[in-house]
Amino acid sequence: MGTSTTKAHRSLAVLALPKRINVLITYADNVVARMTGNAYFPSPSPALAKVSAAITDLQSSETATLARTKGAAATRNARRAALVSLLQQLRSYVQSIVDGNEENAPAMIQSAGMAVKKAATRKPRVFAALAGANSGTVKLVAPSAGNRVSYAWQYSADGKTWIDLAMTLQARATLTGQTPGTVLQLRYRWATKTGEADWSAPVTFTVK
Repeated sequence: MGTSTTKAHRSLAVLALPKRINVLITYADNVVARMTGNAYFPSPSPALAKVSAAITDLQSSETATLARTKGAAATRNARRAALVSLLQQLRSYVQSIVDGNEENAPAMIQSAGMAVKKAATRKPRVFAALAGANSGTVKLVAPSAGNRVSYAWQYSADGKTWIDLAMTLQARATLTGQTPGTVLQLRYRWATKTGEADWSAPVTFTVK
């Protein structure tokens, strides 16, 4: 039995943050305006009023900086960082709303004044038996159980008598010398210094 991972796509909300302060202010204003009264995002977090206040603070600091007021540049930089942090939190909120609604996610993200990035995702790996490169070879692949873990492997032709393979330090192993057409059951378990896991449910594989 072979199992493969299947690609899917997830829409990610992305902030295209400008470096210039005046352009950043315009960008942030647009995000607030697009999210105000937006039915997709009824309860923005952080509150849009808080983001607007941060925009106003940055704008006043930028004005003071341009006027060469002493200490204004440091204050402006701190307020820029504060606004960017709020926008990043807002992006996370948008992402939490659109996740699970992939069909409408791009339009929802764009309605918030943010850009869309498509990211490939994969289903979690499961224990699988696969045909090896040579006839009579079976490749075994299991989910990783973490660091400092060893893996035990067994196979059986009848589901009753199990034969051990060599233990490995990686979540994969190879069984060789099998007769093509033979139906095998295979299983694995992992172990750490604190103990062993139970044997996995066996998978069935016809040797190629």
